[in-house]
Amino acid sequence: MSKRLILLAVLIAGVLLGIRATTPPVPLGADAPADRFSAGRAMADVRIIAARPHLAASPEDAAVRAHIAARMQAMGMSVSESRFTAPPQSAKRLAWWSGKQDPAPVLTNVIGVLPGKDRSLPAVLLMAHHDTVGGSPGGADDTAGVSALLETARAVRAGGQPARDLILLITDGEELGLDGAQHFFTSDPLRQHVGAVINVEARGGGGRTTLFETSADNGAAIRRAAGAIAWPGGSSLAVFIYKVLPNDTDLTETRGGPYTAYNFAFIGRPQLYHSPKATPDALDQGALQDMGAQVLDLTRALLVAEPLPGKAADVVFFDLFGTMLVVYPAWAGWIMLAGAALGLGLAARRGGGWGEGLAGAGRMLALIGLAGLVLWSVNQLSLGAGKPNYYDRLAAIPRLEVMALAGGLAAWLLTMAAWKAKPAGMAGAALPLFVLGAVMQALAPTAAYVVVLPVLLAALAMAAGEGAAGRIVALAVGAPVLGYMISLGHQVMQGVGPGLPIAAVLPLAVAALSVLPIWDGIAARTARLAAAVLLLVAVGTALTVRLDPLADTVPAYSADK
Repeated sequence: MSKRLILLAVLIAGVLLGIRATTPPVPLGADAPADRFSAGRAMADVRIIAARPHLAASPEDAAVRAHIAARMQAMGMSVSESRFTAPPQSAKRLAWWSGKQDPAPVLTNVIGVLPGKDRSLPAVLLMAHHDTVGGSPGGADDTAGVSALLETARAVRAGGQPARDLILLITDGEELGLDGAQHFFTSDPLRQHVGAVINVEARGGGGRTTLFETSADNGAAIRRAAGAIAWPGGSSLAVFIYKVLPNDTDLTETRGGPYTAYNFAFIGRPQLYHSPKATPDALDQGALQDMGAQVLDLTRALLVAEPLPGKAADVVFFDLFGTMLVVYPAWAGWIMLAGAALGLGLAARRGGGWGEGLAGAGRMLALIGLAGLVLWSVNQLSLGAGKPNYYDRLAAIPRLEVMALAGGLAAWLLTMAAWKAKPAGMAGAALPLFVLGAVMQALAPTAAYVVVLPVLLAALAMAAGEGAAGRIVALAVGAPVLGYMISLGHQVMQGVGPGLPIAAVLPLAVAALSVLPIWDGIAARTARLAAAVLLLVAVGTALTVRLDPLADTVPAYSADK
């Protein structure tokens, strides 16, 4: 098989894998078996809870709480409400949203307990919040989470009495300042009965649900999840990034406690975050199915665990296109780097010399630098004058992805496309990423896999040579690495793209390395013409973002911010 056919196969397979990795499962209808999670059944709760905005301490929210309590009682749960006074800062924010001055609004957590066979065992707690921001019905944030937990509890009960207590904590005041969770984990006596916590959130209205935060020392916790979740999503890279971001959810209030904790969320359809258009009909039911199915699988595993997962060294983990969680100890990255060094050394000896190797390193550095410059420039062009509206930028993410893709491919065409690399040149091109991988392994070992593992696989392909066996290896390596980088680029743009699209440079560079062993080069003139067209696409897309009026999905309270 020629290099071009292998390249075509890698591109097609990579795109398909990338799509698979970022697409939620098909939602199950209300007629699904009783022991399965059904988005169709959960949507009945979504439509009631998210019928209208329900701010904390509002009559609408009181009706929502009554519905949640009635659903818990119908499942045989022991239901209670825990009331507390909102702190001054939360009261001020609530007054801003509601237009009503109440210096001491009363907030209410709703708590349901499904008794287990052995009530002396530490309980499993599922957590979501029932309040919304001003003006949004909250079809996703966090009605999807509340409804997913109610359906999860129903499915657990359908399987018989659990081995240990299952607690549903539906908090109040999360949007005000995590008030309900803070009250529970500092004041509620029931907190002392909790051994494991699963929190569910949403920042958008769809997409895959991912495990993006855990308690510290998560080795045992992740291995339990890996053995339980049939269609997993998440990575230790996401866990690492979330630690350095200034974001919080209700799970923040468990930090430092004795709990084994997991945090799940979806962030697709980002324009719906806190939006007045976040209605039940706008919610992606596949995302709801994904969230509920993962939470149900993990909940069942924790309910029968004896004991619950304890503390163990943090591990590297990532989902392999949704089929499984790959888990290994963080120190294994050093062995991978040693293997990559050996493979690159073997490739370098096969021809090209030091000059070719330096040229390869230079081209990779040029790709990284030029792509970074292009993405920064077109992003600046997209911003316009004045401070951008955060929610308007979220609404622009699909176009920002097009902008980043076009700009990144243009940079690749200008730096790498006309180059027909010799083995030493390919090894040289891998060298900057190898060094980056080593630095990441030293400073952030649970996040380093995103560079270390692809460099190892690329080194194996380079060392395998250009014969039939080498091309098979190149196909076997190139497709999954390219697919993973496509999905990672999409996740990066959804997560930080509105403010930091330059972060997409890393998956671009790794993807370029993955196809290098099967790239034959194209004419320099053709590469320049194609790059010019793509740059025009990037600039034109940036201008549409800059010149468009404020998106109609933007929350009213932020429209003049």
